Amino acid sequence: MIAKVIVDISASDVDRVFDYNTIDGVEKGSRVNVPFGNRDIEGYVIDFAETTDVPPEKLKSISGVIDDRPIISEEQLKLCDYMTARFHLRKVDVLRLLLPSKMRGGRIKSLEKNIVYISPEYIDEDVTLFIKKSAASQMSVYEYVREVESAEQSYLNANYSAAAVRNLINRGVFCVRKETVLRKPYAGVVQKDDAVTLTDAQNSAVQAIMTNDRPTLLFGVTGSGKTEVYLDCIRKTLERGKTAVMLVPEISLTPQVMRVFRSRFGDEVALLHSGLSDGERYDEWRRLLRGEAHVAVGARSAIFAPLTDIGLIIIDEEHDGSYVSESNPRYVTREVALFRASYYGAKVVMGSATPSMESYRCAVTGEYAIAKLPERINKRQMPEIEIVNMCNEVSYGNSGMFSAKLVNALDECLKAGNQAILFLNRRGYSSYVMCKKCGYVAKCEDCDVSLVYHKEEDVLKCHYCQRRYKNLDVCPECKSSHIRQGFMGTERIAEAVKALFPSARVIRMDNDTTRTKDAHLRLLGEFANGNADILVGTQMVAKGHDFSNVTLVGIVDADMSLHFSDYRAVERTFQLITQVAGRAGRESKAGRVILQTYSPSHYVYRYAKEYDYVGFYEKEINLLQTTKFPPFSVILRILISSENEGMALDATQEATISVREIAACNPEAFIYLNAMRAPKKRIQSKYRMQVLMRIAPARDDIISLVYKVADNVIAHYPHVTCFTEINPNDLS
Repeated sequence: MIAKVIVDISASDVDRVFDYNTIDGVEKGSRVNVPFGNRDIEGYVIDFAETTDVPPEKLKSISGVIDDRPIISEEQLKLCDYMTARFHLRKVDVLRLLLPSKMRGGRIKSLEKNIVYISPEYIDEDVTLFIKKSAASQMSVYEYVREVESAEQSYLNANYSAAAVRNLINRGVFCVRKETVLRKPYAGVVQKDDAVTLTDAQNSAVQAIMTNDRPTLLFGVTGSGKTEVYLDCIRKTLERGKTAVMLVPEISLTPQVMRVFRSRFGDEVALLHSGLSDGERYDEWRRLLRGEAHVAVGARSAIFAPLTDIGLIIIDEEHDGSYVSESNPRYVTREVALFRASYYGAKVVMGSATPSMESYRCAVTGEYAIAKLPERINKRQMPEIEIVNMCNEVSYGNSGMFSAKLVNALDECLKAGNQAILFLNRRGYSSYVMCKKCGYVAKCEDCDVSLVYHKEEDVLKCHYCQRRYKNLDVCPECKSSHIRQGFMGTERIAEAVKALFPSARVIRMDNDTTRTKDAHLRLLGEFANGNADILVGTQMVAKGHDFSNVTLVGIVDADMSLHFSDYRAVERTFQLITQVAGRAGRESKAGRVILQTYSPSHYVYRYAKEYDYVGFYEKEINLLQTTKFPPFSVILRILISSENEGMALDATQEATISVREIAACNPEAFIYLNAMRAPKKRIQSKYRMQVLMRIAPARDDIISLVYKVADNVIAHYPHVTCFTEINPNDLS
C-alpha cells in the first residue's frame, strides 16, 4: 500500500504529494515522519493508493507514526482541497491551520505532574507509629493528603514543607505517580448561570435558525440579546448529539464569552485563540479532538476546530474585518464556515447590528434567511448620539482634542459616579513625527510608513515590522529642533484626560497595553468592577462588551476611518460608530454618545445618529452598484514583493502582460485592470507591487486563470513572493 504524503515544508517547489511505502499503524489523516532528502521531516498522510509511478529502488518507507491517532479528519482533508483551490494556497499551509503551531516538530507535549498519595500499607496504620508528634510539618501534610486522597506534589511543596513531603516519600509513606494534567485557560473565569427567559423576539429568532436550511443573518441592535439566542441554539444542538463552533471577532471578547458559556455548558466548552499559552491551546485542541469538549469558542482560527458532526456554526459580529486573514495563508472565515456546514448539514448563524453589505444583500435576495431583534432587552432606549462640529470648536478658539460638550459630559458623568468610554481607533501618542522647518517625516528604514511616537517608552515604533527607533530631539536632515507631532493616538488621549480630570482613574486598552497574557481579562475586569472611571481604547473596546455603569461614550475622531481610499470606508465608519455607541446605556441608566467630526454633513452621520441601518444600506448599496464595487464585482489582486526592486518590477510586468491577454479574450468579464506600486511601497525591506482588477461576479473561470498567472510568476521568479487575494480588506 502506498501512502500519499504532504511534507511539512512551506515552499512552492515541494507543494505536491509524495509517495511512500506505508507501515503498520498509519491511517489517513495521520501525522508521520518521512525520509526527505538527507533528513527525516514531518508529513501528513492524505490518502492511500495501490500503485505508484516511483521506481521501486527510489521508493522510501515512512519512518514512523507521530500521534496515537489520526489528527486530521476526512472532512478537514476535503476542506484543505477546497481552500487550496478557492484561495490559491499551498496544501501544507492549510494543513498547518488545523493544529496548534507548536505541536509541529514536537515543540509542545502533554503536561505531566507528580501526584502524591498515601501508600496502601500506611493508610490504615496508626499515624503515631511512623510520624513523631514533634514532626508537626510531616503530620500536617499527611493529614491533608489523607483528607483529599491525592494532591500535586508542587502544591504540597508550595503550601506545606517540601522537606516534610520529601521525607515521607523517601520513607515510603507517600507514593508518587505521574498524571497528565490539562492546562485550563481562564480557569478563574466563572459566573453563576442565571436563569433567562427568552423574549418573544428571541424565541422567534431561535426557531428561525434551527428550522432553516439556509444560513441565517441574525440582525439585532446592540444590547438586543443575541448572545442568549446563540446559547439556546447551542443547547438545542448539543441535545441533538452534535457539536458547535462560536466565533468572536476580538480576543478581548473571549473571557467574557467564556464566562457565559462555561456557566451554561461547563467543560463542554473549549477555547481556541492566539492569546492562550502554547500548552493551553494544545490541551484545549486535544479535548475537542478526543470528543471531551463539544463547543469550540474563539477568534477566527477556531473555525478549524477538530470537531466532527458539527451541527451549528455561529459568527458573531460577522461584518468584522478580522474574519478575513490578510497574511499567508489568506482566507475568508465565512466561506470556510459555509463549507464545513455544508459537509455536515449544519446551521450557520451570522449575527450583527451592522451587517456587511454583502450579507444583508444576501438576506434581501433570499440567499440567507433573516431573523430580527429590533429592540434592546426590556425595551431600553438606544443612547442618543450628539454630533459635534469640530470646525466650530476651532473658530471658538478651542484647538484641543476634546470639544466643550465632551468635556462637560465627562464632568457630569464622573460627578454622577458613572463610567465613560473614549474611543479612538489609533494607538500610540502621535501618528507621525515631522520637522516643521524642512518637512522631514521620520519613517521606518525597512517599511515605507511613518513611525509612530509612543511617549511612555519614549520611542518611535513601526506598526508593521515592530522595529523601534530613538525619539527625535533634532531633525536629522536640517538639525532643526522644531519637531511637530502628528495626529493623536490613544496614549495621548489618556494623558489629556488625566490632565483634565486628575482624580479620575483611567485605563487604556489597545495593542500596546494588551500584549501580555491575560491582559485583556485584567483590564476589562478592572473596569467592569468599578476600579476605573474612564476606559480609553481602540476598536477592541467597541464590540460586545457589557458594562452596566457606562453612561457616556465619546468618539474622539469619527472621521478617522472615513477618508481612507477604500470603497468600504463609509461602511466601516457606520459600523464602528454604531458598535461603540452601543456600549452606553445597556442597563437601567440612560446612555449618551458625543461624536466629534470635521465633516458633520456627511450622510454616514445622519444615518448613524438615527441607528438607521436599512436606510444606510439602501444608500450605500446603490453607490456600490453604480460604481461596480463588491458585491457587484470581485476584486482580485496579485500582490508581488521582493527585496530586489528590479526583480519585483519584472515579475509585475510579466504578470500584467498575462492578465491583459486574459482580459483581451474576456473583455466582458473585466471592469477594471491596472498595475502599480502598492500604496505602502515597502514593508519589512520588501518592495511591493500589485496587479489590481475588478471582474464580474460568478466568473470563477477568470479567477482560476489569474491563479495560473500567479503560479507562473512563482515558477519564473524564485526570489519573489506572490499572493493572489480575493476582495481583500486592506488594499494598502
